[in-house]
Amino acid sequence: MGLCTASVTAAEKVNYQNFELDLLLHNIEKPCAPIVTDDYIIFTADIHNRFVGIAFDFENYKVIHPFQIMNATDDEGKTSRKYMFYCYNRQHKISELRYRLVFDGLWAADPLNPNKEYDENVNLYFSKVEDPGSIRISTETTDDDSVHFIYRGKSGQKVRLSGTFTNWDPWIYTLNETSPGFYELKLPLTTGTYYYNYLIGMTAILDETNPNKAYTADGRSANVIKVN
Repeated sequence: MGLCTASVTAAEKVNYQNFELDLLLHNIEKPCAPIVTDDYIIFTADIHNRFVGIAFDFENYKVIHPFQIMNATDDEGKTSRKYMFYCYNRQHKISELRYRLVFDGLWAADPLNPNKEYDENVNLYFSKVEDPGSIRISTETTDDDSVHFIYRGKSGQKVRLSGTFTNWDPWIYTLNETSPGFYELKLPLTTGTYYYNYLIGMTAILDETNPNKAYTADGRSANVIKVN
């Protein structure tokens, strides 16, 4: 009997109607190492566990996100439990993500992920997801002393750029939407340290691809980038 359809349980609180994610979930045949895409990281676990949760380093492991159950229905209409999963909806590109799992109350590294890191300060192993291809998806300086500005958000927005290089004038530069929800602008800048914000309407937005943030002399929260 072949498995023909699959669906999440009624207890699943998150709406996974997005076609791309739905297709990804349906194509997973059994628990496996984390699956990384541009928009999602899918973690899976064996169905024999009663409860599986996941905690991330960026939340200081204080929040345990519960896994959900993926069911499969065969040709005769019989339903069976296929695997457990948690889907992390990526807010922006990352180069590394550390996490731990909770199996029926016991903390552990992910047994399906061979990428582990030992922290001698706490005498524990942590699992890691690395996405080397995402390193380029960040605001950064380029070889010709330009800055490649990146913004990731909803499609169809008008994203403008202001900073100390424009005397905070918000009307000079607008990022181009090069793919749905992905905005770019390459701007030549001379050597120096610059502060900047993105703007949607008149609302200032921090660049989440750039971890360097600071308060300016006039009290605004902004990103910082250095051109050598």
